[in-house]
Amino acid sequence: MKGEIDYSLYLCTDRGLMTSATIEESVEAAVRGGATVVQLREKDCSSREFYELGLRVREITARYGVPLFVNDRADIALAVGADGVHVGQSDLPCRAVRAIAPGMLVGVSASSLAEAVQAERDGADYLGVGAMFATGTKTDAAIVSMEELEAIRRAVSIPIVVIGGINKQTIPAFRGKGIDGAAVVSAIVAQPDPEAAARELLQLWKS
Repeated sequence: MKGEIDYSLYLCTDRGLMTSATIEESVEAAVRGGATVVQLREKDCSSREFYELGLRVREITARYGVPLFVNDRADIALAVGADGVHVGQSDLPCRAVRAIAPGMLVGVSASSLAEAVQAERDGADYLGVGAMFATGTKTDAAIVSMEELEAIRRAVSIPIVVIGGINKQTIPAFRGKGIDGAAVVSAIVAQPDPEAAARELLQLWKS
């Protein structure tokens, strides 16, 4: 699947921000609207709850043919049959994830050129670069300048997904920069109509 993934609109879940009644409803609405990748990111639930939620979300993403990544937890990703894992700089290193789950896609968060280059060396399949703008979902995140993003793009050959404060106002800033996708949280899940929000963002990204 590695070469086939369309990272254009990468949804990250957040039950604390969503307007939908359940994570499953939020994910399905976003996917109907055009989200091309889903990352299940749940920090505040037990392993059992995360696993059971992962199974239900996997059912939805499989039905729509959309890849599913699990944030941080390679064990949960394996258990639910996800397509990949996404890890941050303080999580299990990419090489360790590869050892646990050799057939799984691995995304790595990077906020500097050095982190990006190291992630590619370690075998990452794609990078999540950010935060590009101030974001309420990660208030302590360092802001990555557009110059740093361009330097990262020149230095690595793997896909880059930008994250952090991406919404319909900021998404046009990445046109023509060789970026493969935009990761979005509140600009979809916190909207009154997540399906319509996803559709609009995808149109803006591709226009």
